[in-house]
Amino acid sequence: MSRIALRGSGLVKRYGEVVAVDGLDLEVFAGECFGLLGPNGAGKTTTVEILEGLTRPDGGTVEVLGRTWAQDAAGLRERIGIQLQETQLAEKLTVLETITLFRSFYRKGLDPVEVMRIVQLEDKEKAWVRKLSGGQKQRLSLAAALVGDPEILFLDEPTTGLDPQARRQVWDVIADVRARGGTVLLTTHYMEEAERLCDRIAIVDRGKVIDLDTPAALIKRLGAEHVIEIETESEVDLERLRGLDQVHDLRRDGTTVSLTVLEVHRAIPQILAQLDAQAVALTRLTTHHATLEDVFVAMTGRHLREN
Repeated sequence: MSRIALRGSGLVKRYGEVVAVDGLDLEVFAGECFGLLGPNGAGKTTTVEILEGLTRPDGGTVEVLGRTWAQDAAGLRERIGIQLQETQLAEKLTVLETITLFRSFYRKGLDPVEVMRIVQLEDKEKAWVRKLSGGQKQRLSLAAALVGDPEILFLDEPTTGLDPQARRQVWDVIADVRARGGTVLLTTHYMEEAERLCDRIAIVDRGKVIDLDTPAALIKRLGAEHVIEIETESEVDLERLRGLDQVHDLRRDGTTVSLTVLEVHRAIPQILAQLDAQAVALTRLTTHHATLEDVFVAMTGRHLREN
């Protein structure tokens, strides 16, 4: 039986009439990377802030490493690391001074020089914070979360706005944390990131967990491996497309019709024949392997990147 590092039970948070978190439950195992996946406004950040002890819930309970925030807030602060969506650091400190400052907040931790190496900022040791690029600042805020050698690392949208190279550098840091036995709770709306990093994922929408499993199991739950997207010059009879034996599911999104199919090489001839039978001209056809984006849209009718 895996040890539970983090548990939230029946979490509720209201802001006036808005229910940001609505009876949410989750458990994170020690040593895993656990992802919260969902669009902006789904309740991910509020949930994480409750688990971090930064926001008091209106209902429910939180356990972190077997303790509660009411029991041992000071002790738990020594054992976790937090990277917020936005971190404001002193602009006239150097990179090494900043990491050293955060190291001073903990009784035990890592060597600031070693942390600087982990986040690949050793060549910026003497650079002022205000001289850093956006990606470098993001990695510096990650260093501040790492320097206490946390047992649980909370990362809220850690790669938003980063270029692909900087994003992969953050992925390397997360892999290093796990190699040292740490647990990671990650929020993201990047499908590739979630599929690559997370052992399990909770899909969150409107303050609730609507599904939870491994990335592969969530995708398999679609019932098919591929998605075909088509656009046509005129309206198409969707029910006739839905009735094709290779089509597992179908949905319309604006001018695009997405068909979840079993075998692409068998499905495409059926789809083209059906469009021809309806005298509907095809303007675009693309295919891709089913992803977590497809899972989320199938469950909610919404896209992960919607505001």
